[in-house]
Amino acid sequence: MSIERVAIIGLGLLGGSIGLAIAERAPEIVTTGYDRDPDVRKAAAARGLTNILLDTASEAVATADLVILCVPVGAMEAAARELAPHLPAEAIISDVGSSKKSVIEALGAALPGRTVIPAHPVAGTEQSGPNAGFPTLFAGRWCILTPPMGTDQAALEALSDFWTRLGARVEMMDPDHHDLVLAVTSHIPHLIAFTIVGTASDLEEVTRSEVIKYSAGGFRDFTRIAASDPVMWRDVFLSNKGAVLEMLGRFTEDLTALQRAIRSGDGETLHELFSRTRAIRREVIDQGQDDSSPDFGREH
Repeated sequence: MSIERVAIIGLGLLGGSIGLAIAERAPEIVTTGYDRDPDVRKAAAARGLTNILLDTASEAVATADLVILCVPVGAMEAAARELAPHLPAEAIISDVGSSKKSVIEALGAALPGRTVIPAHPVAGTEQSGPNAGFPTLFAGRWCILTPPMGTDQAALEALSDFWTRLGARVEMMDPDHHDLVLAVTSHIPHLIAFTIVGTASDLEEVTRSEVIKYSAGGFRDFTRIAASDPVMWRDVFLSNKGAVLEMLGRFTEDLTALQRAIRSGDGETLHELFSRTRAIRREVIDQGQDDSSPDFGREH
């Protein structure tokens, strides 16, 4: 099975980056695009995010081999139901959402009998919208596929090859396990960032201007994460609440233990934890998942 025509529904950071990556790395693939926001469609047309930009989702998917839903996970089922009557019989339907169990349930309900293979490219920035995308977003990053039981092997191989051609490293994972892993590596860190930035802005003893003026590196990096798309993250937490609450419970226990160590002057416990987490940072860099240059590789 070959993928020759790709329909991208939703032309924000991820959808736009997919279109640009296809143009750069697989230019023989024809891309069609749609976004329900006419202003986004206008901006997408100006940037050339897809070969063909259409005014309806039904037109965009009419001849597609692969349909990628780049919409918030909370809107996934409604978007799929709208497309259902217009999808080619052999089309693969996929997505880019960062929670997978809820997506499998939503797409399964909306598209019974269809070839649905959820995907999660673990890549992104705090930016959003049609002007945020760039063609190298997926280069060297992981794309996790969570195929349901009984998925057609040829379709799975075709989707895996598609993401590999965009520069991603592909891995298969059970959807429940995916949601637990991402709760630890992405969802809880975002929740902490949203919380600490909100706490700082609410402090009566510290003015907002002081928070901004004296932001040290740690707080500054929290603000970058906390600037992420609020609609997307609202839906992520609601759709993956089981795994998020489980990991949040573990985090709360660890935070309480750390609080006790500070109160009792237990420097040994603090040093052991900080040494262990420092080693993890080195492993992240060794795996090529971040930049080892000073100040996270920022240019000044």
